[in-house]
Amino acid sequence: MKNNTMSGEKWNWIFDWSGTLVDDMALVICATNHVMRIYDRPEWERESFRRSFQLPYVEFYKEHLPNVELDELEEHFRHGFAISEEKVPVLPHAEEFLHFLHAQKSRMFVLTSMCAQAFAEQECELKLNQYFEKTYAGVLDKREVIGEIISSNGLDPKRTIFVGDMTHDVETAHHGGIYSAGVLTGYNHREVLESVKPTILLEDLAEFKEMLSESEDWHDVIGVSK
Repeated sequence: MKNNTMSGEKWNWIFDWSGTLVDDMALVICATNHVMRIYDRPEWERESFRRSFQLPYVEFYKEHLPNVELDELEEHFRHGFAISEEKVPVLPHAEEFLHFLHAQKSRMFVLTSMCAQAFAEQECELKLNQYFEKTYAGVLDKREVIGEIISSNGLDPKRTIFVGDMTHDVETAHHGGIYSAGVLTGYNHREVLESVKPTILLEDLAEFKEMLSESEDWHDVIGVSK
């Protein structure tokens, strides 16, 4: 395996959480359907939910429950989340990818819209907290904080990439002037992610790891010049 660290170019990685590192879709759909039942609205099936759900999630609820206050919806959602028996596993290849980056001395962060308390519990339970320098949870609109994350942590935009499974993640990377990697393991289908033009689009993190392992310069993998 060729080693990227030989060039002295350390990379910075910002990860989305849901659909990128963990598979919580069944849990999120269950909690969402709990909300829908309260307001006598049709429940979601997996594929229809994937095609309709969007971030910031306030836009999703504006479309489907336009006359209900967000605080009220969030309270019902958190209750549905808490009482659900759906499990949240780490996605296949995710921990191997994090371990690979850790060995390269990469700096790693999480930026997620997930409730901060639920995120902290999942991160600890799944033993992924060891990989991240800082985490930012409960962020409704990631575009509003990406610039501050980059500047406050001294990240070089030319060596920083945001990995996520939704258009909002890619748009956040564009907004912050950093690279983006779209992964097809979560909430958005290929054609949806392609529409916002991520720097690179991947089936999963195993594909990404293989590509990076075979390259001395990760700019080549991502398809950009230094």
